[in-house]
Amino acid sequence: MYFAKGNAKQKKLSEVAMILGYLVEYNSDLFTGIAYTQTQTLYTPASKQRYAIESFAQSLYDAPLLHSKLSFSLAIQDLFVRLSKPSLLFILGDFMEEIDLSLLAQKHKIIAIIIREREEEFPKYLGEKNLKNPENKEVIQSYFGKKSMQYYLNKLQSHEGKRQKHFQKYGIKSIKIFCDEDIVQKLIQGLKQ
Repeated sequence: MYFAKGNAKQKKLSEVAMILGYLVEYNSDLFTGIAYTQTQTLYTPASKQRYAIESFAQSLYDAPLLHSKLSFSLAIQDLFVRLSKPSLLFILGDFMEEIDLSLLAQKHKIIAIIIREREEEFPKYLGEKNLKNPENKEVIQSYFGKKSMQYYLNKLQSHEGKRQKHFQKYGIKSIKIFCDEDIVQKLIQGLKQ
């Protein structure tokens, strides 16, 4: 969930979770918050209280995501076991890695909220740069020119195509929100479809 400097994606993720929680509260439904990190599971039991929603969003914002890697398959298996009744699941993330949601889609209706920095999809020419891997702190000296950008864009396009096919196959709706966009407007547009 880290890209560039700061944690804009993590901040946006927290804001989206809080707004979705408020929508659930407004509809008088129960909100359950579950989030996974490399070392812990953040869990907010089913509640209609605004405090529970805000507390969960704050715990998402404070979660140590930098220099960590999540096992998606273990997280999905745990979520499948935890949620016994068919539910509406909002799965938030950047979806920059392949994630198989087929197990969850068997039982639940899923809406994937994709949170990205605009530069991830529309990179700029950077020239020679030192790139730091957010998972393992490894620093790579790189030249990000036209060929590198085209290679990256081709890989991204291939990945996005696979993700979209997977979502279509299992009836998963998705909404993409860039860090510089208005969350409420994007959610309204995406949920109307």
